[in-house]
Amino acid sequence: MTSHTPPAAPADAVASTAPVSNGEFDAIFAGRPLMALFRGLGEARSLELARTAWDLGIDLVELPIQSEADVAALAAVAEAGRAEGRLVGAGTVLSTRHVELAAAAGAAFTVSPGFDADVVRASTAAGLPSLPGVATATEVQAALALGLTWMKAFPASLLGVPWFRAMAGPFPQARFVATGGMDASNARTYLDAGVRTVAVGSALEDPAQLPALAALLGG
Repeated sequence: MTSHTPPAAPADAVASTAPVSNGEFDAIFAGRPLMALFRGLGEARSLELARTAWDLGIDLVELPIQSEADVAALAAVAEAGRAEGRLVGAGTVLSTRHVELAAAAGAAFTVSPGFDADVVRASTAAGLPSLPGVATATEVQAALALGLTWMKAFPASLLGVPWFRAMAGPFPQARFVATGGMDASNARTYLDAGVRTVAVGSALEDPAQLPALAALLGG
């Protein structure tokens, strides 16, 4: 009898099924209840607001990349952040090309509005932990099955506080960053519901909200 050894799976096929992880966020988000998010503001304004965030005590900044100008702003803020020991991530990462742009611009991590396993794998391969967006139990379960524990809940203000409490039942190992409609008026409620970090944007352009944001950083 002749035995036949099954052909080895192509390397790319093996890579596509290999487990991934974004456990690096355990350290990135540890003790950081707030992250700053600045969308489409250009290089100068993004740098100005990033420094406002850093001066306030918000170490993490996310800049969504949806245009060449956004990528330039990300590169500038990431460079400034490195000089001060701050981490800057790329947001609205929708494709493997976006991952390449984020890496070239010096991003420390990537954030997506939805869950795309190919984007997660590409980001992981580039050395950038990936924070995928979820809004349903199905997406949370899929992200966990892929090996991820950290996820971005989006849009958080529409999902509402009860969503996070509901997800904690079947998925106690999931850790969430709340993004979308967050500011000084509601961030504490979400943090009290188990959210690990809240992403705020326009709130940092409102001087009236800065003292309340600073209070959140103090616990």
